[in-house]
Amino acid sequence: MLPYDDDEAEPSLLAEPGHEAWMRKALAQAAAAMQEGEVPVGAVIVREGRLIAAAHNQRETLHDPTAHAEMLAITQAAEAVGDWRLEGCTLYVTLEPCPMCAGAILQARIPRVVYGATDPKAGAVESLFQLLE
Repeated sequence: MLPYDDDEAEPSLLAEPGHEAWMRKALAQAAAAMQEGEVPVGAVIVREGRLIAAAHNQRETLHDPTAHAEMLAITQAAEAVGDWRLEGCTLYVTLEPCPMCAGAILQARIPRVVYGATDPKAGAVESLFQLLE
C-alpha cells in the first residue's frame, strides 16, 4: 500500500505501466463528485489490467455516511467478479483511505492500494493509523 506520489516508494511499483492512467480515471471520478457537490474523492478498481469498478463520494446525494468512493467501488467490484474476495485487484483512490474504508479494503482482501494524497485529518494508511500494514 503506497501513496501514489511517495518519492521513497518502491520505484518499480510506481513505474508500472498504467498507474498514471488508472489514477487519472480516479481523478475523473473525483471531478464528478465535485460537480455533484460532494467531497471530491474518486476510486477505481482494476483486475488483470481491466477496469471493474469506478465510483466517487456520494454521501450527500445518498444521505449515507458510508457512501465513500472506496466503499462504492468495492461493492461494484464484488458484483462484477461475483465474489467478495477481491484478491488480485488494485484500488486506485485519490485520497488516503479513512479507517472505515481501510477496514473494507482489508475485508475485501484487496492486496494493493495506490492513493494520490495523504489525509492528515482521517488517513488510515499512513497519516493517523497504519491499518493496511
